[in-house]
Amino acid sequence: MARFPQRRNTTLIEHELFVRLARSRDLLATSFYRPITLEDAAREACISKFHYLRLFERAFGETPHAFLRRMRFEEARRLLLAGDLPVTEICFKVGYENVQSFSRLFHQLAGCPPIEYRRRARPMVANPLLWLPRFMPACFRHYFGMIRNFG
Repeated sequence: MARFPQRRNTTLIEHELFVRLARSRDLLATSFYRPITLEDAAREACISKFHYLRLFERAFGETPHAFLRRMRFEEARRLLLAGDLPVTEICFKVGYENVQSFSRLFHQLAGCPPIEYRRRARPMVANPLLWLPRFMPACFRHYFGMIRNFG
């Protein structure tokens, strides 16, 4: 007999509570570049911080901390590719106070340090012919003579 993993508590969140959680998530999304506490986010949703933590994860599939970290990482990636700002300045712009922890986290999420990410990704962004074929179906590439395997 096959054993299936136990499902976590997936009860639905009532509409009014979800709206308050979404308003709180919007606060996090628009304020990720500055220090924001769990208490501030929970206050926006009008619930205690412990209850907020559980409900946020149930509603959105990640903790508020993971959400903030993801928002900061995405903005850091955008800034690294968009301009010539130094990594230190980008670190402070996206809400980190320590360049070492920022670089370590970026390396953990992107697989390489920020400087190397910029060096590797910039040529691909500048020339779509380097990356666009990777997202085309093989039959399309073959039809238009782009037979090379793009991994």
